[in-house]
Amino acid sequence: MIDGYPIWVVLLIGLGVFAAGFVDGIGGGGGIISVPVYLLAGLPAHFALGTNKLSSCVGTAASTLRYLKNGCVDWSLALPSILLAILGAHFGTSLQLMVDEKVLKYVLLLVLPAAAAVLLRKKSLPEKRGEMVRWKRCLAVWGFSLLIGCYDGFYGPGTGTFLLIAFCTLGKLDVRTASGNVKLVNLSSNLSALATSLMAGKVLLGVGLAAACFSVAGHYLGAGLAIKNGARIVRPVILIVILLLMVRVITELLGL
Repeated sequence: MIDGYPIWVVLLIGLGVFAAGFVDGIGGGGGIISVPVYLLAGLPAHFALGTNKLSSCVGTAASTLRYLKNGCVDWSLALPSILLAILGAHFGTSLQLMVDEKVLKYVLLLVLPAAAAVLLRKKSLPEKRGEMVRWKRCLAVWGFSLLIGCYDGFYGPGTGTFLLIAFCTLGKLDVRTASGNVKLVNLSSNLSALATSLMAGKVLLGVGLAAACFSVAGHYLGAGLAIKNGARIVRPVILIVILLLMVRVITELLGL
């Protein structure tokens, strides 16, 4: 037994978290898979979210280190992005207290097909950094870090995927550098959320650390595939994540 859960249940959680980490290491959006896995295993909602933050933080750290090792980070863009994403998440969380979450879900039903259409129109995500005036690239990357950080605080699922699309299509970063920068932003916001959950006592440490081992493996393999194959693997995974997020939003709106 680990935190009151049988070993076989923890192993099943681990397998689901591995799949989530693999997807997240490539194109973001792993939480769309891992959070339902924790809920299906019987964890109460707040503990599912908090424990998921623990395993995803450890896994994201592993994929982030792999991107760093391969030089896939633009630090001059990444550091302000991290600060702006955290600031945006704070505003998003505050906004959540004033606006019905259903409003954002209806907006997502319009945004998600549009994002999918943009990706389908492009034969591939950029393998090389596009030509762009420096201040315009900074404005695009930092501006969307703030905006999508706000979304992360308000609702959350698919944050990494939206950042990756914005960095590649609007910031004209190559897919590997965009992925590395996204991982740094995600890791920072996840650590902030994890600290809050730990202080609230909403994390099952035993289950979370066991699942973290699977998350590390998934993230490491996913990041390796993204670094090696670039857009050939990242683009289809992003499309799958968008589809999964659409299914999640629709089922939530229908109360399923």
